[in-house]
Amino acid sequence: MTSEPASLTNSEGEGKLEVASELSSLPLHSRDSGFFERSVKTMLSIRKSKQSLNKEKGKESTGTWKGGRFSLRFSKSYEENKTTVSNGVEEIGEKIEAEPIQGKPLSVMEINELIQKRQLLEAFESIRYLEDETIAERDAEKYKDNPQEFVRKSKDVDLLYNSIMNAIQSIVVGTLEHPTVEDTILTSLVTLIAREEAAHPNTGNAAGPGSDLLGTPRKWREKWREAINESARKRVLRVPIASKEEESSWLDLHLALLQKHLSEDLLKIKLSVKKCYPEEYQVCDMYVEAFHKAIASHLQDLSQRPLEINELYTLLDWVANIYRSELFLGHPDLKPEVKTENLSLLLMPADWDKLKNDYITSAKGKIKSYFGNILKLEVTEKWEKEVHPEVKENLYLSSVSFDIQTIIGEHMKISGAISRSLEMKTLELCLAELHEFMPRFGEKFMAWSTAQDSPVFVPYFAAYINSFHDLLSALETVFKVNTEELQKILAALTRNLANIFLSKLRTKAQPLLKKILTKNWILAMERPDSLASAVSQFSEHLQHMREPMRQELLSDVHKYVVREYITQVIKTRRKMNGETRQQVSEKMNREARILNNMLIDQGSNSDWLLPAIHHIANIIRENKKDKIKDHVKELCQDYPDIRKEHILAVLALRGLGRTRRAAIFQQGYHAQESPDSVESPMLFAEIDAPMIISCF
Repeated sequence: MTSEPASLTNSEGEGKLEVASELSSLPLHSRDSGFFERSVKTMLSIRKSKQSLNKEKGKESTGTWKGGRFSLRFSKSYEENKTTVSNGVEEIGEKIEAEPIQGKPLSVMEINELIQKRQLLEAFESIRYLEDETIAERDAEKYKDNPQEFVRKSKDVDLLYNSIMNAIQSIVVGTLEHPTVEDTILTSLVTLIAREEAAHPNTGNAAGPGSDLLGTPRKWREKWREAINESARKRVLRVPIASKEEESSWLDLHLALLQKHLSEDLLKIKLSVKKCYPEEYQVCDMYVEAFHKAIASHLQDLSQRPLEINELYTLLDWVANIYRSELFLGHPDLKPEVKTENLSLLLMPADWDKLKNDYITSAKGKIKSYFGNILKLEVTEKWEKEVHPEVKENLYLSSVSFDIQTIIGEHMKISGAISRSLEMKTLELCLAELHEFMPRFGEKFMAWSTAQDSPVFVPYFAAYINSFHDLLSALETVFKVNTEELQKILAALTRNLANIFLSKLRTKAQPLLKKILTKNWILAMERPDSLASAVSQFSEHLQHMREPMRQELLSDVHKYVVREYITQVIKTRRKMNGETRQQVSEKMNREARILNNMLIDQGSNSDWLLPAIHHIANIIRENKKDKIKDHVKELCQDYPDIRKEHILAVLALRGLGRTRRAAIFQQGYHAQESPDSVESPMLFAEIDAPMIISCF
């Protein structure tokens, strides 16, 4: 029977039990540190003193366990055991174990020293010997009477394996920390992992709770993957990030640095790290996935910060457009090793939606402030300074339409670069703000125009109507928006501004209208063009307004002038003699021609108003009763909305007595009856007739 190896004699066994006991009392996190070495250094003298006893007896081990089951594995240089190398990676043969060499087994502390020196392959072979030895002794029921000794030896093996595992993870985590990649260390890791997998085949029978781990797979390849994930996490978190107080563009700078550093890491992995691993490791894919998860976690944290609109957009844009583009993962230098097609979403749908919703919320306030600034600039730079609007292609122009289109267009452009849904939400937001802005703008403009009589009111009235019509047209053609509601808002705004326009016209024209028939007829007739001149000062600005508003407003002006002229004429006056009636009639005809021609030339299409003043002038001039009756009939036919009071007032102006007025009215008034009278334009219905007759 072959004698026991010197390290397994009774005296030596006692020493090993002491070492195992010391190891088992160490905390797990210090198993590969200097503390581990110091904790077992005191055991070395005991181990050596007991080994010297074996030399005196001359009983050196033959290197084979007495059952012939295991060969001893001794410390020997990795280079001596190395097989052929292909592509920088040691190929593992069918038999991975080193050839048995005669010598003494290493102590626990010596094995740990090898681990600290990164001589992991040699350390692994020695740990395997210790593990095989312990398993053999367990199977031989050596520890039947001393189970505590088995527990201590098992812990020795477990702690040493864990120390190697920590070393593997430390090496992997540190791979990208150094300027150059240590090829030899990485290739030895591959060999080490392969040897461990060969030594501990994964049979699917994992160690149960409370059982020892002897002979079970250590799953170092999984730990290697975990180390890659940890390396990526640390690399991402190490990228500098300034505070908002230090740098307003902190997020842009941080993401740019993240992009730069990680691109450099991925390029190093492609060019230097990849060649140290077999193809089956899929190193590039592992690192890309690890960085992807680390970045995703980091961005999720960033998205929880209180971000302003520009920061929200920076984050959205980086995720949507930069991350997978040629600026980062899709860079030509990283192809084909770095693949992006199989990567999961960088942000979870809930986080992505939160970012978009936060962006829309911030954009709402920003767009409202933009619109507010437009109004503020119009007040301070245009109205208060009375700067006339620009004229282009004979139209008054305002920058309001262009400014609003720019705001909408720019926000849609940048949001559309993120996603179609965000683009549509942005458009809806802009339109909602525009629905509020147009009435607010109109109210501000009307309040300003009412408060003072500014010469730029009418030009800007025309310019703004032009501008808002242009805006709605652009929304329909460029942005494909249904503007039905905005059209209603614009129509109401136009009506309100047109009323102010006509009110200001009335203010200018009324003093002149009251002089049409004054006591001093000659003085009034000396200035027949004064009213036309006053009206022209208003109506000529409408020449620079777009159709159909220009024509509609000119028609309103035309109707207003004729109506107010007639109102002043039919007021009760003193009697005129024949000569005066002729002069008044001529004056009225002349002024009617001037007013009508001016407004028709400017664009009014209300030619139905032309005969109104002429009919009245003819009645005033006429001496013959039958002729007067004919003129009354013509007046009633042209203006079916005329009432009895109007005709009696005109006849009174002619100077006819009560009886003659009644007779002419009874003969001529029925001529107004017409089936089309209801649909005819209204003129006299809006004129208040003087009550000169109490009854008939």
